[in-house]
Amino acid sequence: MVADLPSGEVLARETRMVRLGQDVDRTGRLAPEALERAFAALDEYAAVLERLPVERLRFCATSAARDATNGDLFAAGVRERLGVDPEVLAGHEEARLAFAGAVRHLRVDPEPPVLVVDIGGGSTELVLGPARPGEGPPEGHSMDIGSVRMHERHLRTDPPTAAEVAAATADIDAALDACPVPASEAATVVGVAGTVLTVAAGVLDLPAYDRDALDQAVVDARGVHAMTARLLGMTVAERLELPYLHPGRADVIGAGALILDRVLRRTRADRLVVSEADILDGIAWSLMESSEERASD
Repeated sequence: MVADLPSGEVLARETRMVRLGQDVDRTGRLAPEALERAFAALDEYAAVLERLPVERLRFCATSAARDATNGDLFAAGVRERLGVDPEVLAGHEEARLAFAGAVRHLRVDPEPPVLVVDIGGGSTELVLGPARPGEGPPEGHSMDIGSVRMHERHLRTDPPTAAEVAAATADIDAALDACPVPASEAATVVGVAGTVLTVAAGVLDLPAYDRDALDQAVVDARGVHAMTARLLGMTVAERLELPYLHPGRADVIGAGALILDRVLRRTRADRLVVSEADILDGIAWSLMESSEERASD
């Protein structure tokens, strides 16, 4: 994401499915092919940065880089391509930035407290806080239940068996049981990132992925539950026929949807608010906030 701050104008927003967390849950290491995909994406991002008047750059890494014993290889590749050291975010910082990005530009009028759900490949962040930034500190936690991690750990059959889905559900529920964030208090649930956007696109039955149609969309929780069951019952080939689904997400979307499903069932919200703004926005605004703090010193 490249943005002009403080106006908030987004000059570029790019996403690549690199699946950096491939096999990290099993091996504890970043796979060579995952690093290759990530570095290819970074080469493309470097070209974007060259075209735009970027003055400050912050590169953040999350779950896979936290867990991998060979994260130094990833850091060296980032440094070589972008000229900055990647910051490996602690789980609580990842959660805070995801919340800040999601709630800053909400156009709906959320009933507090607001629960932001950010489902990644290796981890899921839950953050509960006020409806607007600055109204109070949010409470966040990062759990090692992501779409790639749950898929690799449990959903090995195509389509997954009932026993596999039950095992994944039990794993997710155990993580939620141990999570200190009281999801049951949430009156509004805001979902961010690719899994949530894809599930919402399915609930809305979009003819193609449409960022404008998805941003700030409100979908019924019952629709999310039905879509989750549908995705888990499909083969990867059948999922690839869905017009709004990124091909790189086809095998893991069932696991990601199941995480969203289980989180929603713990809240008192009957709807899900979808936001295109996410941790990238939180990271961008953190640069602005740090500039303001330096100016006041």
